[in-house]
Formats: sequence, structure tokens, C-alpha cells
Amino acid sequence: MKNIFLFLFCSVNMLLAQEASSAKDKLQSVLLWEKIPDGPGPAGENKASPKGSLTHIAVPQLIIHEPTNPNGIAILVISGGGYAHIESGSEGYPTGEWLKSLGITAFELEYRLPGEGWASNMVPFQDAQRALRIIRSNADKYKIDPNKIGVLGFSAGGHLAGYISSTFNTAYYSPQDAMDLVSARPNFTGMIYPIVSMLPPNNNTHSFKSLLGKNGDAESEAKLSVEKQVGTQTPMTFLAQSEDDPISPVENSILMYQALKNNKVPAEMHLFQSGGHGWGLGKKGTNTEEWPKFFLNWLKINGFLKNGDH
Repeated sequence: MKNIFLFLFCSVNMLLAQEASSAKDKLQSVLLWEKIPDGPGPAGENKASPKGSLTHIAVPQLIIHEPTNPNGIAILVISGGGYAHIESGSEGYPTGEWLKSLGITAFELEYRLPGEGWASNMVPFQDAQRALRIIRSNADKYKIDPNKIGVLGFSAGGHLAGYISSTFNTAYYSPQDAMDLVSARPNFTGMIYPIVSMLPPNNNTHSFKSLLGKNGDAESEAKLSVEKQVGTQTPMTFLAQSEDDPISPVENSILMYQALKNNKVPAEMHLFQSGGHGWGLGKKGTNTEEWPKFFLNWLKINGFLKNGDH
């Protein structure tokens, strides 16, 4: 009987993932590049598992979750996956649909992965920076306030979100068109159970291995540690993480919060007693289900959402 219930549970989850994948295929997408930098990378098309995990990112793009009545806010959503795959099925897609339901225009990022044949390990940063410029350049088209563009990342996507937020003036690629003259600075940043530091003792993550290999040197570790890049121009930041996170130690969020406060950047952090890692919009039966509410309230307090909005 136990095996039957397990089979049914897995079958239902598989069907739900397939339905989400089918729904995602119907959403509008925008290519990031006319000529993709640091190629060649993998050939063919992006590949998705039955559960919506993406690999073989040959075509970096934005998937647009466009609301019927946009409220002017746009958020670049970045899933995690240790820079080895992209957890769209459990993070990016459901978050994009949730934001869409609130009137927020969500742009889900399918970014290149360092271990897939690209000439540089910085290709995810190129894609994220270009994505922000595309969003801001097309603000009128999507009815977006160019001063209300944020980025929201999970796990390794949290690392990517935090990193490009603090290094927005860094040229990660050669300009290709007029959009590359537009500011890539987000107006706000959300980092959910993020990877932050590449320095010991937090240098044992899959993200570390994907970006730096098995043995990084001290200079590279510091260079790719988000807390070391924070400055006074880093956007206001929201952090949420579980204290029992087995993948990204909670010290990551604490280091980030301290760096933000040291630079007088407005920040809010929520640490939950339990929940582990990879809970997306929240793990049932834990307080992590509260983070979306806290995030929306934070947006209201800081003037991005109006009281009359969701």
C-alpha cells in the first residue's frame, strides 16, 4: 500500500510539472543576444527535465510572465541550481506566475551555465546584466516604471542576483547595441536562501565548484564573494533563509546583511527556524511560507508597491 501511495504521489507531481512546462511554452520569450558572447557553448535548444530543471542552455532568454493589468513593477527572477542547472520548475516559473498574479511583470531568466562549453565562467553574469538592460530599455512596451525594476534570486540565483546588483558598473561583455548604454543597476534586490560567499568555510557549495573548480585561489574566491562586492550604491536588499539550510549555511545571509549595513544600504533579513533549502515560495509546515508576504510588505514600505496593490 505504501508503494502504491508513493507511486501516485510521484505520478501527480510529474503531471503537475508537465502541465507547468506546457504552460511555460505558451509564454512570450525574448532572446538576450543577437550574437552570444564567449561561444560556442552547447548546440541545439535548451533542455528541460520532466520536473522543469533546465540544462544545455544554448539560447539564453527571458520568459515573460506578463500581467493583464501591470502595476509598473518589473522583477528579473533567477532560479538556482548551483550554476549546473536551472530550477525553473520549482523556483522561477511558480515565482513568475505568483508575481504576475499581483500585477508585477516577471522576467524569468534562462542563463548560460559555466560548465557547458563557454569560453568564460562569467557567462551567467553577462546574461543577467544584459537582461536588466533589456527590461529597462523596453519599459514603455511592458508598462514598467524604469525606477521600479528589481531582481529576485534563489540559491545560486541569489548569488547571481546579489553579485550583479553590486557590480552593475562592471563591463561583463562588449556592448552590442544601444541597450548596452542603459543602466544595469536594479532598484531593489531579493536574495532567497542565497549562496553569498566563496571564501572558507563557505567554499564547499556546488556553485563554488561550477564557477571556480575544485580548488579556487584566494583572490578568485574573494572576487566572486558577493559580500566583498557590496558598496554604498548596492540596491536595498531583502534576505530570507532557513537556519537549518544544509546547502548554503545561514552565515551566507548574515555575511551579506552585515556587509549591507556596513555600507549603510537599507536591508531586511528574515531567518526561519526550519525549512532547509530549495523551498521556492515556501515549504509546507514551516514559517518559510511567510517570506512572500514579508517581501511584498517590504516593497510597500519602500515605496515600490502602493497600499491599494495586492
